[in-house]
Amino acid sequence: MDRVRDLASKKAAVIFTKSSCCMCHSIKQLFYELGASPEVHELDNDSYGREMEWALRSLGCSPSVPAVFIGGRFVGSSKDVISLHVDGSLKQMLKDAKAIWF
Repeated sequence: MDRVRDLASKKAAVIFTKSSCCMCHSIKQLFYELGASPEVHELDNDSYGREMEWALRSLGCSPSVPAVFIGGRFVGSSKDVISLHVDGSLKQMLKDAKAIWF
């Protein structure tokens, strides 16, 4: 859990993913299209991946990926991020965290 929180607090936007996850790819693309450059941690390519996956589940992320943090705060998984984008608040969250500037 500490490793996840530490990594999540180092950048304005952090996404935990798996390389084979199509929703992870979609969420990363959404962030790029909004002008953000999130730090991406692919759990299946990380030696601590399984441990971090369990930590994400304990935070309530089900499925465990994608797990999105903005400004060091856990935002949720793909459905949460898409809901925030649809209601217009995702862009403001990214601005407030200084992940985007326009």
